[in-house]
Amino acid sequence: MKAVTWAGRNSVEVREVPDPSILNRRDAIIRVTSTAICGSDLHLVDGYVPTMQDGDILGHEFMGEVVEVGPGVDAAKLRVGDRVVVPFPIACGGCGACAAELYSCCENSNPNAGIAEKMFGHPVAGIFGYSHLTGGYAGGQAEYVRVPFADVGPLKIESDLTDEQVLFLTDILPTGYMGAEMCDIQPSDVVAVWGAGPVGQFAADSAKVLGAAQVVVIDKEPYRLRMAEEAGHTTINFDEVDVRSRLLELTGGRGPEKCIDAVGLEATHGSPHIAAYDRVKQAVRSETERPHALRQAILSCRSGGIVSVVGVYGGMLDKFPAGAWMNRSLTLRTGQTHAHRYLRPLLERVERGEFDPTRIITHRMPLTEAPRGYEIFKQKQDNCEKVVLTP
Repeated sequence: MKAVTWAGRNSVEVREVPDPSILNRRDAIIRVTSTAICGSDLHLVDGYVPTMQDGDILGHEFMGEVVEVGPGVDAAKLRVGDRVVVPFPIACGGCGACAAELYSCCENSNPNAGIAEKMFGHPVAGIFGYSHLTGGYAGGQAEYVRVPFADVGPLKIESDLTDEQVLFLTDILPTGYMGAEMCDIQPSDVVAVWGAGPVGQFAADSAKVLGAAQVVVIDKEPYRLRMAEEAGHTTINFDEVDVRSRLLELTGGRGPEKCIDAVGLEATHGSPHIAAYDRVKQAVRSETERPHALRQAILSCRSGGIVSVVGVYGGMLDKFPAGAWMNRSLTLRTGQTHAHRYLRPLLERVERGEFDPTRIITHRMPLTEAPRGYEIFKQKQDNCEKVVLTP
């Protein structure tokens, strides 16, 4: 079969690879009908997530048709022929973390738990197509994919919704929604969202759906800001104005009650000096993150407010404003998305028309053109916001 593979830093190739097969009783094989390139895939391509190997199959946003199931899969939950979306974390459904609906912290799905434990202090769940740190599982930017614990993760789509309407249930819609949900939004709240990429767009939409009085989206790309404005959000271009000052103007000098970092470890900054400081430190690996957005969110947030972090961070960062966090009674909430928790509720919201996931799709192309898709997405060429691939 054809699959999109990691071929070294800044290199992606479509290769012929062996078809997946059932390895465990609770496995299923999915024929992929739609898959997508995620912003966090760029962290792999850019070389900031360790343990990638040549030939690793990328991709954790995918859906398709079940073509084979293992003998241990409950037929009442999943059968051959079912149309499913597959959440990006792999969860066993039976451990303490899964019982608490903390699916991205599953204690049983990462066969390389020892590596993750050295990195994070405790292991994390396995993730499709996201390095050997998270299990070394083959990803979904392929014609077929093996799905472990298939009676726990996949959600059957039994309506006539298109792939594009449900594909993002796999990751970015639940991620944006969880970012907003962690904010405990009240009707009077101003919510500021750093990043107008796909996750930032959905975090802003979710904040609005959850009742925020105003949502402010921060970015520098005009096409991304236009997209946010068209969805009814206020915008700030950080290349044109000082973000904290503008947020104070919008909130009577007090700052937004809730702030969401939807950027993560490759953030940029409007000040060349600040941007250069973290870019150089990251390049020489004296820190693994560029935490501009996180710092700015903490320093901008109203005292007593909540900073929600759903942008991906992988290791150690420099100059974290711990004094502002502690002295101003800020609450910091974060986590890889517990996607399983949100699949059905968000599907129902899509069916009711509360979300239009398709609004962020700007590029569609066959799987064989994935390297071009990665390039235009990474370089923000041709107003690229989201690339959907069809095997």
